[in-house]
Amino acid sequence: MKIAFYDDYKLGIVNGDTIVDVSGAVADIQYRKPQELMDQIIEGWSALGPKLQAESVGKGGVSLDSVRLRAPLPRPGQLVNMAGNYLEGGSTDKGTYNGFFKANTSIIGNGDTVELSTNNARVFHFEPELGVVMGKRASKVSQEDALDYVFGYVNCIDASARNVGDGFWQHKAWDTSAPQGPWVVTADEIPDPQTLRMQFWVNGEQRHDFSTASMARPVAEVIEEVSNQFVLEPGDIISTGTHHEGLAAIKDGDDIKFSIERIGVLNVKCYDSLKRTWPPGM
Repeated sequence: MKIAFYDDYKLGIVNGDTIVDVSGAVADIQYRKPQELMDQIIEGWSALGPKLQAESVGKGGVSLDSVRLRAPLPRPGQLVNMAGNYLEGGSTDKGTYNGFFKANTSIIGNGDTVELSTNNARVFHFEPELGVVMGKRASKVSQEDALDYVFGYVNCIDASARNVGDGFWQHKAWDTSAPQGPWVVTADEIPDPQTLRMQFWVNGEQRHDFSTASMARPVAEVIEEVSNQFVLEPGDIISTGTHHEGLAAIKDGDDIKFSIERIGVLNVKCYDSLKRTWPPGM
């Protein structure tokens, strides 16, 4: 099932090129913000999943082109990112396990604009990543059980300002630096997250074409390592890293498209108030 927020954060189920309003299935849920609704859907999925499915059957939807898609998890409790995490250049070295947090207020949705930080960055890169949405509380989970804790998957982009400051937050966590969407796909539609093709275009030029099969640490291992460091809660997101081959400078006016097989295409724009440019190859 593909679950989305659209327009004024109305809840919808995506079916092909249309989206169906299923807000009636959650009319009795009390919430103040969209993330609170999504958290309750995730935590109550065994009962709410069938209700959402039933609500979407037999109803006419509207074209996806006619709505504004929002981030499906607009304010997760935790947004955890892996640094690197792909085998590159023929290497078999998994490297050092490393991760960081991005501010949950840095999230934007499909069709929105990343505004580049005004920090004195050497260059800006957008890193295409598979996002894992947690479905239940996870503490010290084993790899063998890890995928049982996953609610679904989502496209994530880690916008990065290189060589700014001494820590990750200065070059990773500025406002609008975490595009997400276009919807979340439930885990039953992706039984093996290590078989997904990832493609990334800038202004129609393809820069990335790689598979999650080349992760240094697969999703299950990432969940094990993170959950042994701290507790993950339903609705938290782990962005699982990127393949750095193909990264190149992002600048003002660029149009970004990021596709994950069996999930969807996330499309965002880029704006730079300083109108900076970088030489080819950066």
